Amino acid sequence: MCPAQQATRNNLSPMSNSNFNEMRETEFPVRYAETDAMGVVHHANYLVYFEEGRSQYMRDLGSDYALIEASGYRLPVTEAQLRYIGSSRYGERVRIRTRIGENRSRRLTFHYEVIAPESGDILVTGYTRHIWTDVDGKVTRVPENWRKLFS
Repeated sequence: MCPAQQATRNNLSPMSNSNFNEMRETEFPVRYAETDAMGVVHHANYLVYFEEGRSQYMRDLGSDYALIEASGYRLPVTEAQLRYIGSSRYGERVRIRTRIGENRSRRLTFHYEVIAPESGDILVTGYTRHIWTDVDGKVTRVPENWRKLFS
């Protein structure tokens, strides 16, 4: 049994033993359009769930992605990793746990867990890595105000 499956069986989170920033959560129902012919959430939609978790994380800090863009910066995704452990169906609720795992001068990494709130089972884990750029796509250092917000 892999560590993620063992953590799920023990109802423990692989993120719970880390020393990274505070975890934020958001929860919503699975929408019909997000499911496939088998009635389960299509695997690609978990990236959309990650994005919602990331957006809510920013809102919980009192900011949002629109302000990053308005200040002349972008945070494009440069890498994504997902590990599928379970699945969810239309009408069920999912909870997205998000935290910052890495905050470097040019790179920011968010870590996620998608959880079935009713059981506490971890369905998907993963991360997205982002790079700071200006509006022209040139890699740049994190602006000081954003570095402080994410620290």
